[in-house]
Amino acid sequence: MLDYETLKLIWWVLIGVLLIGFALTDGFDMGAMALMPFIGKTDKERRVAINTIAPHWDGNQVWFITAGGALFAAWPMVYATAFSGLYWAMLLVLFALFFRPVGFDYRSKIEDLRWRNAWDWGLFIGGAVPALVFGVAFGNLFQGLPFQLSELMMPSYHGSFFALLNPLALLCGTVSLAMLCLHGGSWLMMRTEGDLLQRSTAAVKLCALVYLAAFIGAGLWVSLGLEGYSLVGSFDANGVLNPLHKQIEPNNPGWLNNYSQYPITMLAPIVGILGGVLALGAGAKGRGGLAFLGSSLAIVGTICTAGFALFPFVLPSSLDPASSLTLWDAVSSQRTLGIMFVVACVFVPIVLAYTIWSYVRMWGKLTEETIDANPHGLY
Repeated sequence: MLDYETLKLIWWVLIGVLLIGFALTDGFDMGAMALMPFIGKTDKERRVAINTIAPHWDGNQVWFITAGGALFAAWPMVYATAFSGLYWAMLLVLFALFFRPVGFDYRSKIEDLRWRNAWDWGLFIGGAVPALVFGVAFGNLFQGLPFQLSELMMPSYHGSFFALLNPLALLCGTVSLAMLCLHGGSWLMMRTEGDLLQRSTAAVKLCALVYLAAFIGAGLWVSLGLEGYSLVGSFDANGVLNPLHKQIEPNNPGWLNNYSQYPITMLAPIVGILGGVLALGAGAKGRGGLAFLGSSLAIVGTICTAGFALFPFVLPSSLDPASSLTLWDAVSSQRTLGIMFVVACVFVPIVLAYTIWSYVRMWGKLTEETIDANPHGLY
């Protein structure tokens, strides 16, 4: 069996991969639905947009469910602290996601414009709200969450929902929302034609500009105006540590330490910026495939930028820095991580293979004529 330190690092990487997989797949679903009420001017255009993601949206959410399950199994203390402290934010995401399956199934059941418009805005909420809240959550991680651990390792949270909506968090939420709308618009560029394609192209260019401005702005804010944490002192990474038995040193710019210590990590923000620039240029030339590649690179670069900056912190505490949870001391047992690793090695390739097969089999442009030919077989 792999040693404990290696397993801890592997699961930090795997959870990052699951988050990236979720953003790459379900991200274009959310982005496309967030754009749909604005770029779809007629009922048929909106149905075309909806049906571009119809074969995939439910399968794409598997990444989200799997990431939550992996978080619970690999980092139980992080799961308990985050989901109790961020309860209302997570509940908001959950309720927003309820609009997706119900909206897809019921929107076209009645041929009434008001009925369908209402569900269109419900689908917008189901796409835009989670995209925004996920970014807000990451913005709060950089500032630390107001929790502390008791001597019995019981977390207590001392914040509120509205305190999460601070300026830096909202800027990070803008990064996330613009990035996923860019991804969704690029998807629609590849799958649609005519006026819907033209409006999707315009949306891609606008979202790319907003993403680049917000991503660079958030990076400057974190690097120049925010105090981060550093893990100091010696510890046994192979040991089962008490989260309170470590030394945390607040310093500025603490979140840039890894970039100076490991220069290769600078590739992450560079990839994010280049991805946004590629999507912008491809949108200007009407190249949907290149725009989608650019938005995908932007997602990978953005998530890796945040992960590399926070490493090894997973859930920093602003109330008591010593209570901050890291990948070294907030994990499950070595046996649990080892069994989960074997399971992941078996099933993740199967899921990837099936996902790729489903996209290949169901690929193609959707048009209004497709909707007319299948009035009851499509959403």
